[in-house]
Amino acid sequence: MNAVAPIISLKGISKRFGRVTAVDQVSLEIGQNEFFALLGPSGCGKTTLLRMLAGFEIPDEGEIAIGGQDMTHVPPNRRPVNMVFQSYAVFPHMSVFDNVAYGLRVAKAPSGDIAGRVKEALDMVQLSAQAERRPDQLSGGQRQRVALARALVKRPKVLLLDEPLSALDAKLREAMQLELVRLQHSVGITFVIVTHDQSEALSMADRIAVMDSGQVRQVANPAALYEFPNCRFVADFIGKMNLFEGQVLDRVGGEFSIEIKGIGQMTLPEAETAGDLATGAKVGIAVRPEKVRIHRDGAPEGRISLSGRVSEVAYYGDTSHVYVRLDSGQVINANLRNDTRSAAQSIGVDDPLWCSWEPGDTLILDR
Repeated sequence: MNAVAPIISLKGISKRFGRVTAVDQVSLEIGQNEFFALLGPSGCGKTTLLRMLAGFEIPDEGEIAIGGQDMTHVPPNRRPVNMVFQSYAVFPHMSVFDNVAYGLRVAKAPSGDIAGRVKEALDMVQLSAQAERRPDQLSGGQRQRVALARALVKRPKVLLLDEPLSALDAKLREAMQLELVRLQHSVGITFVIVTHDQSEALSMADRIAVMDSGQVRQVANPAALYEFPNCRFVADFIGKMNLFEGQVLDRVGGEFSIEIKGIGQMTLPEAETAGDLATGAKVGIAVRPEKVRIHRDGAPEGRISLSGRVSEVAYYGDTSHVYVRLDSGQVINANLRNDTRSAAQSIGVDDPLWCSWEPGDTLILDR
């Protein structure tokens, strides 16, 4: 992060519900005008953390600062944030205009200001032409934009989004991802989004915090998170991953000698993800499926190579996922680009193949 003071600062935040610790000692800083994602599986604590930012839950421990002010015990209506819920929560009996104006009227904004501010908000989300329609006359994506306009019209410092795209179909969800990024750039405020969808977080966020069991496992920009996960959980949760168990035999210069369970010995270069490993350390050896190449007649020299037979081929249009059962019995996944019409048809179940990848594409995970 740059030298600009963070808009959000969380220090040692914890929240318990009975015997369940939903959020466990989380410390985070989120920057001005940043698009930040809280990502993780169901039950990991990400929504509870968002609700604490909004003021709907009070932490049992720790401090929340927004804009340099302590907000830990400040009620929701006095925080410089607004929230867009998963269900949109638009009023079905009101027009689009009245939905967006509602918060300003409740806050007793000057009546002369309301129309101009509502028009500005509707212009932002490209809904000015639908101002007099009711929500049941709109598409799902348009209703989502009404909810966004209603949140933005109050000009918060931070916009909180709780799984805002989960109710949309796949094609509309992808379009709205681009729309949210455009909107965040145009309004220039901080967005914090909660999602369990990896592709959603990777495509939209400037930085992502991956959560598991109430804790933050890693915070990084999307490319760093994908290419250099710091632990097995993040490696396995973000995208697809081939993961093997290993043990360090020796470390000489810039290389590790590692025994891979059921496969044998490999010599691998030091990796950013390896940490400070000693002889005998248990490690995870991982490689992304798109880094793996498949060969009919053996792999080129200098690449890590393993032989086996095709156990399954899953066709996805632009790619085919080829699963190869190695001689050890373990299965490795290689993603084959269907860059010709015949590519997907060239691989069949039980075909003998070699899988290979560059040594430098190997991740060595020490936890």
